[in-house]
Amino acid sequence: MSEENQFDVLVIGAGPGGYVAAIRASQLGFKTALVEKDKYLGGTCLNVGCIPSKALLHSTEQYHFAQHLAGAHGIAFKDLSIDISKLMERKSSVVTQLRKGVEHLVKKGKISLIKGKASFNAEGAVIVKGESERKLQAKHTIIATGSRTTELPFLPFDGKTVISSDEAIALESVPKRLAVVGAGAIGLEMGSVWARLGAQVDVVEFLPAVAPTFDTDISRAAERIFRKQGLNFHLQTKVTGWEKKGKSAILKAEKEGKAITIEADKILVAVGRQPYTDGLGLDAVGVELDERKRIVTDKLFRTSVKGIYAIGDVIKGPMLAHKAEEEGVACVELIAGKAGHVNYDVIPNVVYTEPEIASVGLSEQAAKEQSMDVKVGKFVLAANGRAIASDATDGMVKVIACAKTDRLLGIQLVAKNGSELIASAVAHMEYGGSAEDIARTIHAHPTLSESIKEAALAVEGAAIHA
Repeated sequence: MSEENQFDVLVIGAGPGGYVAAIRASQLGFKTALVEKDKYLGGTCLNVGCIPSKALLHSTEQYHFAQHLAGAHGIAFKDLSIDISKLMERKSSVVTQLRKGVEHLVKKGKISLIKGKASFNAEGAVIVKGESERKLQAKHTIIATGSRTTELPFLPFDGKTVISSDEAIALESVPKRLAVVGAGAIGLEMGSVWARLGAQVDVVEFLPAVAPTFDTDISRAAERIFRKQGLNFHLQTKVTGWEKKGKSAILKAEKEGKAITIEADKILVAVGRQPYTDGLGLDAVGVELDERKRIVTDKLFRTSVKGIYAIGDVIKGPMLAHKAEEEGVACVELIAGKAGHVNYDVIPNVVYTEPEIASVGLSEQAAKEQSMDVKVGKFVLAANGRAIASDATDGMVKVIACAKTDRLLGIQLVAKNGSELIASAVAHMEYGGSAEDIARTIHAHPTLSESIKEAALAVEGAAIHA
């Protein structure tokens, strides 16, 4: 095999985990190649996920403020309107700017970028089929192919009426009625976007709570806020199918044994994602998969086949871009003989609604299920000065600590800019901090972050402003 087709590190997939792994490999002196089957780098997150959805969330938050809140600030708008094409144009410009940034970083790192669909052959080589076919060999191959939206067998995507998040971020007009299947992050975020723009949004969730991975009190607080914003929720409701009715659709469901129907122009299915492991030829080389088609790895990201590793959404753990990035860096550093490591106990999780829902560590429920004695402190944003001054009084902060040692076990919150607030909690937990550590850390006044300090004080019943 020619030298141009031989590499030290070969990364399959140029999403957050993959391109970050390739850049780190290049920094460490490895001859590196990055293979991507799609036209653009950045994966789902940059192109049809995290970034475009956040651009839409931000734009629609500005519209909501102008429409509903500006008057109280003495700000008046005349003939307020929304131009969906302009909205989408801005979203696309944000994505394009970041795409160019990733392309620049890959080029700067002197990484060989190879476009095409990759798969292993029986000898362990990687065959890339693009405009031409190319056979690659590497000492270390990292699989970082990410995930795709989960399709329900009784609600197959048609891209027009029954849609995934890919289409939900690119609608050309505001649907009068939007039915959302799933009250997780994607369902709540996209439901919020289109509700702010005037759609009637009905969210159907099989479980008894919105954002069901959070503690019940946090989920209930979020649900109250979102209902106030105009979202309708049908909880403990099982979707069974749909049928066409003229230009509309009828979503069929069951609740407490009774059939219900929801008429909609669009049905967004947002019930999760599944690992993208099909078509990689993993069976040809003997890479082991689990029952959910995730690649089985050890703590060093090694698969069942020597020289082949996996990171990100294709392995066990939360399907989050920042988790994939950390794994990409750690995997390459371990290959290089360094002490690469990911602390899975402190991976933050965020729902980017307004206010945002965020958490790190164990929930109160999970801690109790592990037979831990816990103590809890809470603080509502309505008592925070900056929140009152900023129209951000909806929400609360909850600190969960070990009753015996005071060590922080987890923090959950519903708050404006919650995705930024949770970072301080992550830092305290990374270094094994206690609730008292946060309580005695000076926070600037007035800030929303003081609510975390107050919740930490409340763990010992010492909150000042509660």
